[in-house]
Amino acid sequence: MKQITILFLLLFSLCVRAQDKLLTMEDAMVNNKTTLAPENLRQLQFIYGTTDYVYLKKTDGKEAWVKGNLKTPETIFLTLDQLNEKIKPAGFGTLEAMPAIQFNAAPEWLFAVNGTALTLNPQTGQVKERIDKNANSKAVVEAGSAGFVAYVDNDNLYVTSTQYGTKQVTRDGSSNIVYAQSVHRDEFGISKGTFWSNNGKLLAFYRMDQSMVTDYPIIDWTQYPAVNHNIKYPMAGGRSHQVSVGIYNAVINSTTWVKTGEPADQYLTNIAWSPDDKWLYIAVLNREQNHMQLNQYNATTGAFVKTLFEERDDKYVEPLVPMLFVKNKANQFIWQSNRDGWNHVYLYDENGSMIKQLTKGNWEVTEVKGFDAKGENLFYMSTEASPITRNLYAVNIKTGVTKKITEAAGVHTTQVSTDGSAIVDAYAAADNPRTVEIRDVKSSATKTILQAANPISNYALGKLSIFTIKNNAGTELYCRMYTPVHFDSTKKYPVIVYWYGGPHAQLILNAWNGGASDYWFQYMAERGYLVFSVDTRGSDNRGKAFEQTIFRRAGVAQMEDMEDALRYVTALPYADKEQMGLFGWSYGGFMTTDFVLHHPGTFKAAVAGGPVMDWKYYEIMYGERYMDTPQENPEGYEATNLIKQAGKLKDKLLLIHGLQDPVVVQQHSVLFVKACVDAGVQVDYMIYPGHEHNVLGKDRAHLYQKVTDYFMNNLK
Repeated sequence: MKQITILFLLLFSLCVRAQDKLLTMEDAMVNNKTTLAPENLRQLQFIYGTTDYVYLKKTDGKEAWVKGNLKTPETIFLTLDQLNEKIKPAGFGTLEAMPAIQFNAAPEWLFAVNGTALTLNPQTGQVKERIDKNANSKAVVEAGSAGFVAYVDNDNLYVTSTQYGTKQVTRDGSSNIVYAQSVHRDEFGISKGTFWSNNGKLLAFYRMDQSMVTDYPIIDWTQYPAVNHNIKYPMAGGRSHQVSVGIYNAVINSTTWVKTGEPADQYLTNIAWSPDDKWLYIAVLNREQNHMQLNQYNATTGAFVKTLFEERDDKYVEPLVPMLFVKNKANQFIWQSNRDGWNHVYLYDENGSMIKQLTKGNWEVTEVKGFDAKGENLFYMSTEASPITRNLYAVNIKTGVTKKITEAAGVHTTQVSTDGSAIVDAYAAADNPRTVEIRDVKSSATKTILQAANPISNYALGKLSIFTIKNNAGTELYCRMYTPVHFDSTKKYPVIVYWYGGPHAQLILNAWNGGASDYWFQYMAERGYLVFSVDTRGSDNRGKAFEQTIFRRAGVAQMEDMEDALRYVTALPYADKEQMGLFGWSYGGFMTTDFVLHHPGTFKAAVAGGPVMDWKYYEIMYGERYMDTPQENPEGYEATNLIKQAGKLKDKLLLIHGLQDPVVVQQHSVLFVKACVDAGVQVDYMIYPGHEHNVLGKDRAHLYQKVTDYFMNNLK
């Protein structure tokens, strides 16, 4: 009995000790993506044309593809030896490790062997070269369905194929004339510069003339001596680059330029092909960004055909997603718009007449996933259940009837099978690291493929809570709080507030760790801090009116909401309102600096990373959307010029900037520091050489140690 008691006490002691384990900064900021990340299934996907799923799994030290479906158990689908046997006759060499394979993009499997992109037909076993090694090593590589491959080399666009050889499409490419790459600084949903037609024989591509844009210096300090690399950075109110669209016919080796007209500094966005490849569609947005025209052009001549419809807004229009033609119905397409105040999907005919609004309500469609086999139902993700969740729905194109496909509370990430009859559903919630299921759409039958364990269960953790408060206008704001480890409501705890507040970002979700991608908040909770965040007005996925509060006076609504949030926090009996710190990055860095300048004494210390300090130094595309130009909105620019207000600084403030930042250029923080020096005001400054707008990789732990030390040195 004595031995049993001793054993029990030993086990209890080990359990208590394990739960008292503290996260290191390496755990919080680096291992959170590896050993402390929730378990996942690598490269999980459907096999094209089936409801079979596959993923990569290591068994007996070897990686192999595992296959399963809703009704059958998992079996080994493809081993490295089997793959090498399949490619051996084609003479492309031998693989030493299992490559990434796309099984869901086409009937053929897509993968690379020794730098050569291949296709493998699983029915015939035939292996073909999709992109040769030479082309695959170039920039901006994209293959079309007819065997043509586009790439950029020495600033010019080339198209190559086995049948037609290699053709140089452009000849005047340079640092000033940029071909086949993303334009308009990746705004408006633009992420690339080449667009193959459905038949793979026509290539639409961007040409960006930025010769008129002022050079901006980005210095590489690792060279001896340091070397300057100029970038083109069009600042608000200044000269913008000029973009045009070409259409290259790969069969006859000819290029036609689309007649998009004037003015030259308009935005050409959301490029799409008609199903028969006769027409090219471009959403043309004026520089003021308050008037969008969805235009149709002749793909052979480049001639303007007609404007299908227009959208106007007294603040701004932001087209983000190209038109999507209805499957098996080439005369109808889907368009996404927030014209009624929320992002929804609309059904149009090919002439631009709206047939119906397919989704409606005070919630957002966040992503369209595609159609079922017959094109009768459209799958989409939305916030209908809650602004902090994501669920998959289907809407019937004909009747408009919707069906919720995913059920569990939380944030779902889904893949839809080719015929739309099954989905792979990976979801998480604040108390659920990850669940992965396969689900039958019609019957709702499910099979759990993975239930991940809590990867930080052995650590001492603060309690996470997600809740809402109301601002003075009566709008609900979502908040997230981590209370300290071993929390005692009779004690006072120092407070850390982290925020962002700007467009296209949402901090708080009913997802693992409350939507936070790292464990720094838990790290601080372990060390006795109350950690709080709020998604103020201006944040994403709460509707147009919620976001557009930023318009022409960035920061005003956000500061009002922060004041309301702080009234809630400081009323908590366990919050030490005399010991509070504020932290934000990018737009959040602007907001942090803005707040401490105008509310001295509220926070004892603040950290602003990559902060915008004067909006006239920010880029045209983003800056003018939300602030208009400095010439049109001088009062707004003056009010948000924090450099001129540096003398108001009373609190401890640490500025941090990536030395190679091409997004919020370093001039913002440098000029603020200079203004502080001129005003006789102390400010702290830290740079990260070699990093751009975000400090990533192993240095991220260094960054957050710097932030942590700053708060620990300045707060009790």
